[in-house]
Amino acid sequence: MAGRAKQGRKRLSDPFRFDREFLASQEIAPADMRLAGADEAGRGSLAGPLVVAAVVLDYSREPFAGLRGLTDSKLLSPAARERIYRDLLCVASRVSWTAISPGTVDRVGLHRCNLSALCSVLESCSGAYGCALVDGFDLKRADLRASALVRGDYKSATVAAASVVAKVVRDRLMRSVATLYPEYGFEVHVGYGTDLHREALRLHGPSEIHRLSFQGVGWSQLELWEAQSDYGEPD
Repeated sequence: MAGRAKQGRKRLSDPFRFDREFLASQEIAPADMRLAGADEAGRGSLAGPLVVAAVVLDYSREPFAGLRGLTDSKLLSPAARERIYRDLLCVASRVSWTAISPGTVDRVGLHRCNLSALCSVLESCSGAYGCALVDGFDLKRADLRASALVRGDYKSATVAAASVVAKVVRDRLMRSVATLYPEYGFEVHVGYGTDLHREALRLHGPSEIHRLSFQGVGWSQLELWEAQSDYGEPD
């Protein structure tokens, strides 16, 4: 029921209009209507990589065919995400993504990895955009011309596009390794802390792609799960 409520939720505003208004407010050349958006997928996952993506949309080329219904990837069905992902690859000026391994997340820390990856994907788009929006985080890098936007994946079309790319890429990666670790059910929950995943961890312990630094993954912490909610949703 919760999943249906999310997917059936109606937007209160137009994310493309938000982007156009943001572009108009920036001190960039009027002819440069290229806006980048950056977001990540898998922050709360117990296993698998953190995937961060950037998408550049050139608003001088509107309308964007195929992007109807674009919004935060968590509010889209898997089929809708796949459709929009395919269309984004056709209409976006630039698409970039990077994956941070579970071992790196454990060693460096989730937040530091996330910020570094957000900077990295925008750096890879250098010269391809006039300004950028990042979901939630201030990167403190003036050279990236990026502004933090709370709930950016819902408000901004470019950030939503980045969230779709990150989510689709990450889900595909997790499903591709599911056959290597059939006992965990990664093809179902893609690494998030569902009941199925927790039960598999109780029975088999963590695998090579689990985040050992996350609460509830190590054997000594399994008993804490009974009083905790899920780390995230597989969709």
